[in-house]
Amino acid sequence: MAAVAAGPDHLFNLRNNFYLGAYQAAINNSELPNLSPDDAVERDCLVFRSYIALGSYQLVINEIDASAATPLQAVKLLALYLSGPDYRESAISSLKELLADPAIGNNPILRLIAGTVFMHEQDYNEALKHTNAGGTMELNALNIQIFLKMHRSDYAERQLRVMQQVDEDHTLTQLANAWLNLAVGGSKIQEAYLIFQDFSEKSQVTSLILNGKAVCCMHMGNFDEAESLLVEALTKDAKDPETLANLVVCYLHLGKSPSRFLSQLKLGHPDHVLVKRAAAAEEGFDRAIQSVA
Repeated sequence: MAAVAAGPDHLFNLRNNFYLGAYQAAINNSELPNLSPDDAVERDCLVFRSYIALGSYQLVINEIDASAATPLQAVKLLALYLSGPDYRESAISSLKELLADPAIGNNPILRLIAGTVFMHEQDYNEALKHTNAGGTMELNALNIQIFLKMHRSDYAERQLRVMQQVDEDHTLTQLANAWLNLAVGGSKIQEAYLIFQDFSEKSQVTSLILNGKAVCCMHMGNFDEAESLLVEALTKDAKDPETLANLVVCYLHLGKSPSRFLSQLKLGHPDHVLVKRAAAAEEGFDRAIQSVA
């Protein structure tokens, strides 16, 4: 940490834009002067990851060539992995090759991308193999996401305490705190809402922040407020899968038809967990009808 404290953190605003889902702002404000070679690589990684978050996978694949630094190669593999089911196997295979190389296998961005990919694969033990040692705030935050997917809020809480000891006010520490509060539920939901509310007052209001507030509202039974937050999120990014999925849930609770949002989700994000659950429910219903028939 001493090296960071020794001079100004040129990437502070860029990182925060990325963490809070202001991806276009991250891209637009990425021309930063006087960066060290390491900072320049980290800047490029954040910019390309912002393009990935916006769904511009092919741009990232085209722009990062074979001579790029290891972290950028890892980001390219993430774009390849997300670009379609046909590329997943080769992306994972290439990722494993990089991880097996003792000269670069411990690179924090490479480990972060590996954790992200294996979390997508729902292979949580494999993901933790690469992320559990931590080392950066992003790796710590990813550990919390993985633990919550595994329904281990006890481990997530332990990891959050580590982050709080490093920097209690860090954007990722605050976000991770909100995720954990949502998972624990009960009176913690209000605390999560206040974290997202604080972000919306201090930062550019993004789809990520609006979805965070909306999920808190739904947990508290405030579905009308959740709907208005999600409709606002839709104006910022009409294709965001989390907004569409949350609107489906919200509309069901409000007694409105969610079919338009579910159709959009099926078309744009056929692998989304809600689409898979809906398909499984439809199959179960069809089987029940046939057994009666």
